[in-house]
Amino acid sequence: MLDDLAVILFRPKYPENIGSTARACLNMGVSNLIIVDPLDFDMDRAYPLATASAKHLLENARVVETLAEAIEGFTAVYGTTARTGGWRKGVKTPETLAVSVGERLRAGGRVAIVFGPENIGLTNEETSICTGLLTIPTSGEKTSLNLSQAVVIVLYECFKKSLDTPFVPGGPPDERPTTVTEHEILFNNLQDTLLVIDYLKDKSADYWMLPVRRLFAKIDLRRNEFNILMGICRQIQWYVRTYGPGKK
Repeated sequence: MLDDLAVILFRPKYPENIGSTARACLNMGVSNLIIVDPLDFDMDRAYPLATASAKHLLENARVVETLAEAIEGFTAVYGTTARTGGWRKGVKTPETLAVSVGERLRAGGRVAIVFGPENIGLTNEETSICTGLLTIPTSGEKTSLNLSQAVVIVLYECFKKSLDTPFVPGGPPDERPTTVTEHEILFNNLQDTLLVIDYLKDKSADYWMLPVRRLFAKIDLRRNEFNILMGICRQIQWYVRTYGPGKK
């Protein structure tokens, strides 16, 4: 049911948490576990927490060195955070995230949810490449949860939502959902275009592109639409280089 949903553990510290996460994935029907640059991936310590039932998920987990490698091929990536405000706007709860995940999966996309290191979470730089962010509301001053607890809460909402309407991929190949990697290519091209026409300034470009990122996060951008926007950017840049100020 959630074959195209993945859990990404970014630099987890404790193998026991990796094992518990594997069990949580199994409980909620998620078989795709990706681990990025773990501090200590000791199978002997992870196995007991995974239990015999989720042993295969642990053994088949994909281990990569960078977050960029982990998210390649996914059409939407949601990062978890305990910190909100500032740049971290429009943060979803697990329940509202499940709605977005369901929409993406039903449209034929592949979705990943990223959980950061247990002690510090994800940085602003790491969350900037995410389609959106989510937080788990808690009571009192203690806002952080055990890693596997956070995973099972989020996946439970996604699993529950998947029971409402089955996810049936579809649509022509040229109208497939764009990947997060393609989003980054488009953002960079669009930023270069806005710099060329002097709409943005170098020092503030990244900051002013944040609302653009949030806008695209709300849109299920298809590959043919991606091609159109990329073509517009290329044409604008060509025109400025050819006929812009100082050109004959």
